[in-house]
Amino acid sequence: MNCSGTLKSISKNWITHKWEVTFEIQEDITHTVWEIADKALSITIKKYRKRRSLDANAYYWQLLSKLAEANGISKNRAHNIMLSRYGQMEEYDGHLVYVVVPDTPDGAEKALEAETYHIKPTSQVQKGADGTLFRTYKMLRGSSTYDTKEMSYLIDGLVGECRELGIETLPPRELERMMAVYEQNHNKSMRRTD
Repeated sequence: MNCSGTLKSISKNWITHKWEVTFEIQEDITHTVWEIADKALSITIKKYRKRRSLDANAYYWQLLSKLAEANGISKNRAHNIMLSRYGQMEEYDGHLVYVVVPDTPDGAEKALEAETYHIKPTSQVQKGADGTLFRTYKMLRGSSTYDTKEMSYLIDGLVGECRELGIETLPPRELERMMAVYEQNHNKSMRRTD
């Protein structure tokens, strides 16, 4: 069962010395509650965040494939270029995350082709103790973590670049409708969590 809701109370059972947690669930869980009653459960709780629609994800990757093909580059490279131009920086405790990479053509190439991490070069280069030059990169969040607004910005950037190359995109009205749906869904989820 996967659902959304809000934490209502936490108390300790002084007889069993175990914690009791009460949630108010948004969805109707009547049909599944009896299936899990009195069974050992694995429970994960995380802050609710409206995710972008699967349509947005599919549209992004479809366009990205066309852009990569038009430029004769890999999808990973095209994705990393789009993230460096229109993506979101990774933060930890309110601070941007930086990494250093050898400042060589091979280091830059590996960063552009990476699939499991996404980084954006800065102009800062430092010399290591052994004389090796290292370029500082800003860490970028993967697009799978983007909310509706962030994904809309990424798609807008990709659409603009595709249009410059003459790659067919959704008509402006359809694109506006899709973005309006994202915004409506986001606003609904925000009202539910207030």
